[in-house]
Parts: sequence; structure tokens; C-alpha cells
Amino acid sequence: METKNGSSFSGQIGFVLAAAGSAVGVGNLWRFPYLAAKDGGGLFLLVYLILILTFGFTLLTSDIAIGRKTKKSAIFAYEIMREKWRFLGILTFFVPVLIMTYYAVIGGWITKYFIVFITGQGRLAASDGYFTQFITSAQAPVFFSMFFMILTAFIVYNGVESGIEKCSKIVMPILLVMIVAIAVYSLTLTHTDGQGHLRTGIEGLQFYLTPNLEGLTLSQFMQVLLDAMSQLFFSLSVSMGIMITYGSYVKDDVDLNQAVGQIEVFDTLVAFLAGMMIIPSIYVFSGMEGMGSGPSLMFISLPKVFDAMGPIGTIVGIVFFLMAAFAALTSCISVLESIVANCMELFHTTRKKTTVFLSLFYCAASVVIALGYSLFYVEIPLPTGNTGQFLDVMDYISNSFMMPIISLLSCILIGWIVKPQWIIDEMEKSGHRFGRKKLYTVMIRYIAPVMMFILFLESTGLLERILE
Repeated sequence: METKNGSSFSGQIGFVLAAAGSAVGVGNLWRFPYLAAKDGGGLFLLVYLILILTFGFTLLTSDIAIGRKTKKSAIFAYEIMREKWRFLGILTFFVPVLIMTYYAVIGGWITKYFIVFITGQGRLAASDGYFTQFITSAQAPVFFSMFFMILTAFIVYNGVESGIEKCSKIVMPILLVMIVAIAVYSLTLTHTDGQGHLRTGIEGLQFYLTPNLEGLTLSQFMQVLLDAMSQLFFSLSVSMGIMITYGSYVKDDVDLNQAVGQIEVFDTLVAFLAGMMIIPSIYVFSGMEGMGSGPSLMFISLPKVFDAMGPIGTIVGIVFFLMAAFAALTSCISVLESIVANCMELFHTTRKKTTVFLSLFYCAASVVIALGYSLFYVEIPLPTGNTGQFLDVMDYISNSFMMPIISLLSCILIGWIVKPQWIIDEMEKSGHRFGRKKLYTVMIRYIAPVMMFILFLESTGLLERILE
């Protein structure tokens, strides 16, 4: 009988690849390029890089060190730190609980598109209305969501080393090779539009890398800063208990300083390459008008780009959606694993029984979310001023509302109650050197709490009202 306490990664490489797999998700592939295009190209890249090396490093270090020091998942980890702060663990636990209701649905959408391209129907996917027709169907989205959910559950069912680590060791190197290949290929593209203007991939790369400061106001810069900060949550899987759970599986002789740095580099590299892959491609064939946000980028704009490439576009489409499926799978695994680990600790159950029960529950939840665009269609107003369906509501509550609160409270707990030395001691375990401990102390006590509070105000629409 496997208990959670008996679970661990085989070593540093296994942990880094699994953690990077969690961090490298669908958000890296569509959200990062979209935000880079919207927020001034190189300006967004520069701001994001600074944030990853400061805020990202601080939040990632905190989560992983908390996990390894307590050997527990979020609920009990925070309770061990301070008994009265168990509520923060419970709050953190509910983030993956909500995310899991819709992640398999998105994974199912990606799987559907992979099947479409591998069967030679890429032109069909590029037609107007195809994506809307697909998600509003009452059968296909449910089938693909269930398939993706069952595949995720199978890997988590097999445990940490035999399931999660083994999958990550195979998938992550393949994903990196594929994204590099498409990124390099996108730079070779050329296209002449209807007006006779020639656009090249290199011009698209220049747009991506060159900071656009024209007419930049303080308000616009604040928006760039907040967009980059919200992307950081997506990218690093912080403030949702996942890295606390993964940290609890790390052996004491692993150098967490190196591991954190490697995860930062891997995640940032993939996000950068995703932009290098997508922005030049869309620029060449659609100009920047094709750069939509959210699902419209991956499921509407890109299929049109692949179709415009001609026969080679089918191959590129197959590779892209396979890569996106891998990214979605590794992230989905980490979300389910976080829930399974917490439930094993709460109810003292085995991994296999816990995984089976949760999988049945989330299969049902995925069906409801998948049908949120057809049988269960609703329009729910969000504090941001937009309206959304069930998927959008779950995404808003978990990512935009709860995660900034959790980060803020976590910074207060570590910075002012248990004190930063509690984390520093864990980072220096086994004689390892924590080179950025002064930066960590300043960030966790003074800078991060202020930024988290501002991000929370922005995500709830309160910041705009205050500034009016």
C-alpha cells in the first residue's frame, strides 16, 4: 500500500523535469505570445524576465521549500508552519480543485485538433466557425475531455516515480525539441498579402523582440506589469499548492537552489520560444490582426496560419498540437496530483483508491464544463466587465481571484510571522549555498506583498475604480 510519505522523486533531474512539466502548460503556448504582442513586444519580455528573477524566484522558492521542509501538501504544510494558518492551506487546496474542473476540457480540445491535423483535415479546422461548431456540440467535447481526464488519472494512479516522473522524463525533452524546431522554421516564412506587401518571419521576430515605448503612459506600463505578473502565476504553477506537493517529494540531498534556477530557466525558455514560434508565424500570414487572445489564438488563428503554409502546414500543425497536448498533459497531471496528495493526507487513503474516486468526480465535472457551451450554456458577468461560461468562471475564481490572495497571505506568513530564515534554513540544508537569500528576504517581506495586493485589486476590477 503506497502512502504519500513513501513517495519521492528519484533525484534532482526527475524533480526538475516534473516541476517544469507542471510549469510549462497551455498558458505558455497561447497566453505568453498574446500578451507579448499586446504589451509592446520586447517591453513585455524585459518586464517578465525581471519579474521571473525576483517575484517568480521568491514564490517558487517559498512553495518548494515549504513542501520539502514539512513533507506535507498544502493543507498540513501551512498548519505545521503555524496552526492558526491552516485556513491558508485549505484556500490553496481549493485552487487546483477548481482548475481541475476545466483543465481536461482544454486538453480535450487540443487532442481533438491533433486528431484533425493527423487525419489530414487541417483545412477544415481553418474554416470559419469550426471551433465554435466543435465546442457547442453535445458529444465531441465530452468524449475528448473524458479521454484526456482518464489519461491524466492513469499516470497519477501509477505514482510519483513510476507515473509522473517517468512521463515527464519522456515528454519534456520531446516538447523542447518540437518547440525549437517550429520556432526556427517560423523565422524562414515569407508571404505576400493581397496588397503586394511582403512579410517575413524575421520581421515578426523583430516586432517580438523590440521594446515598443511609443506613447507609453504610466497607466499602460502598470498594465504591462500586471499582465506579466499574472502570466507568472500561470507559468510557474505557484500559489496553488502544486509546488508545495512536488517539494514534499524532493529528497533532502537535492540542491533546491539549483533546482529553482533550472525550473526558472526551463519555463522562461519555453515561454520565449513559444512567442518566437507563434508571433512571426501569425505576423507573416495574418499581420497582427490575427493575434487574438485565449482560445481564439490557438484554435482559430493558428489553424488558418497552418493552412496558409500549404502542405507543410499539416506537418507543422501536427507537431504543434502534439506539443500543446504534451504541455497540457504535464500540467493536468500536476493539478490532479496536488489534489490526490492532499486527500491522501486528509482521509488516510491509498493513492490508487483516492485517484479512482477523484477521477470519477472530475470526469463528471469535465462533462458539465464541456457542455457549458451547449446544453448548459449560460452568460455570467465577471468583475472584470466580461461575461463568461462555466469554464471562464472557474478560471477567474482560481487564477485571478484566489491566487493573488494566497500569495499575499503567504508573503505575510513567511515574511513577518515565521520569518524568512525558516525558508533560508531549508534552502541551505546539506551545506548548499543560497546565493539569493538577501534578495529573497527583501522580496518576501516588502515588495511581493505590495505587488500581490495591487494585482488582487486589478483582478477584481477595484484598481480601475480607485484610479478613476
